Amino acid sequence: MKFSQQAREVIRCEIRELEALADRVGEDFDRALELLRQALERRNKIIVCGVGKSDHIGQKLAATLNSTGAPAVVLHAQNALHGDLGIVSSGDVALVLSYSGETGELITLLPHLRRFAGGMIGITGHPQSALGRACDVVLDARVEREACPLNLAPTSSSTAMLVMGDALAMVLLRARGFRSEDFAALHPGGSLGQRLLKVADVMRTGDRLPLVAGSAGVMEAIRAMSRARSGAAVVVDADGRLAGVFTHGDFARSWQAGGQALAARPLSELMTPTPITIGADRLAVEALKIFEQHRIDDLIVVDGDDRPVGLIDTQDLSRLRLV
Repeated sequence: MKFSQQAREVIRCEIRELEALADRVGEDFDRALELLRQALERRNKIIVCGVGKSDHIGQKLAATLNSTGAPAVVLHAQNALHGDLGIVSSGDVALVLSYSGETGELITLLPHLRRFAGGMIGITGHPQSALGRACDVVLDARVEREACPLNLAPTSSSTAMLVMGDALAMVLLRARGFRSEDFAALHPGGSLGQRLLKVADVMRTGDRLPLVAGSAGVMEAIRAMSRARSGAAVVVDADGRLAGVFTHGDFARSWQAGGQALAARPLSELMTPTPITIGADRLAVEALKIFEQHRIDDLIVVDGDDRPVGLIDTQDLSRLRLV
């Protein structure tokens, strides 16, 4: 058999085991999810504990939980027996991973963990094991066969644990109403998180938003742009609503056409009326698309009453590596 054929057999074996796993998910999963949700509502955390391969799976699960707003820490069973139990607070929920459910260090730890934890959830391939008997809820992650040709190396079983953990984390995310905005707040340095930033997170406001009246002169607009270090001035009417925009490009074109007489003309005669705008609640990447489609350098942010609340310069998005 070719190596590629062998690889396909490994993958198909794990897929079959995952399909069987999905069929077994039921009320125990609901109970486990409720324990986790209630713990987080109490502002407790999730203690993830495992040994060997299960410890590696547990570390990935804890990372996924943390990245989706569910505070989780990894407690290594052996270290827990030598002082690390102090990480467990009353009311925390323990999520314990062991395929056999009979690992020595873990079995020794369970009664001590029970003393502190507000609930215990086991993920194991042997629900009747010592781990299964000690837990409040047991999630059955058994497999009929490992993908290992010798049926020895943890492959299908570790994948089943990983996927069960992902299922817990993703359903918990939905149960808690976790949003894309929350994900962005927890991933400020990642490209995915940055792409979830809102316009309100990146727009220029306050002193960096050059607002001028339509009756103002060109020099007043230039001074406002200089103070804000902006390439555009936002022109508003008497009610504070958007009337137009006056850019450095508008100034250059008007100067070529009018020369010295330019200073005597109001901005209302020189500005670009009805400029392109965007709402503060839109995604920053949507602003990027507008820049690309309309070939502009400045984008005005308005509220529901068409009043300017911010300004985005294309360079602002460049600094965020959105371009």
